[in-house]
Amino acid sequence: MEEEHLVIMDETAIRRALTRIAHEIVEKNKGIDNCVLIGIRTRGIYLARRIADRIQDIEGKPVEVRELDITSYRDDRKTLVDASVELAAVIGDLNGESFSAHDKKVILCDDVLFTGRTIRAAMDALMDCGRPQSIQLAVLVDRGHRELPIRPDYVGKNVPTSKQEQIDVSLTEIDLKDQVMIIHQRGQA
Repeated sequence: MEEEHLVIMDETAIRRALTRIAHEIVEKNKGIDNCVLIGIRTRGIYLARRIADRIQDIEGKPVEVRELDITSYRDDRKTLVDASVELAAVIGDLNGESFSAHDKKVILCDDVLFTGRTIRAAMDALMDCGRPQSIQLAVLVDRGHRELPIRPDYVGKNVPTSKQEQIDVSLTEIDLKDQVMIIHQRGQA
């Protein structure tokens, strides 16, 4: 089976998309008061930090950023982890402080939106941390094929795909370069 790789976003396109998303977040929320960006591990946290940097450039003040590990909330795991998992491990910051989502405007950040199951798991985890005022969704790439009624509020790029295609996001923090590729599977038997 042969694969064809096509770069659909380079470093410049990613930077522009995240800058646009930051402006849209500020505009929709009329500033950033009571907002928190929560990046879904792994690449979502890096995108959340980059968006937060751009928001600070725009607004002149920082926005809170947290990291979310949804491993124990996924519905595709054979054995589910005990629901009494320590929430500080689920949503944390660099200091490991506990987090309450109560009455906050939460902006979930992830790299690719596909079926919606990751976002559903993230919302379940958030609800275990209090009742947010709102939950918004920012994604770098929306590739379609939703299995759940989930729609992003902020999108870097819409990329219609077939189910046989993959979207591969590379970020300098992990992969040493910024790019988004679509991978076409060719020659399937």
